[in-house]
Amino acid sequence: MKRFTCDEVVELVTVYMEGELDEPTGYRFEEHLGGCEGCERYLGQFRATVAALGDLRPDGLAGDTREGLLSAFRDWRRP
Repeated sequence: MKRFTCDEVVELVTVYMEGELDEPTGYRFEEHLGGCEGCERYLGQFRATVAALGDLRPDGLAGDTREGLLSAFRDWRRP
């Protein structure tokens, strides 16, 4: 069975946290985490971010803050 790359783990982290990975994919995901300190740390950071900001809603942001965030990410593209 092919092992996941770090890029694949990053792409699946949200689906993993939502408990939506099928069993074989979840196994491969966790197998990668067990051998990759960087991805394990990334998942921990992702969990901490969700815990800290999970209840934050767009309408709860001040207009200038919301617009600043939207502007910062509007033209962002993955390399």
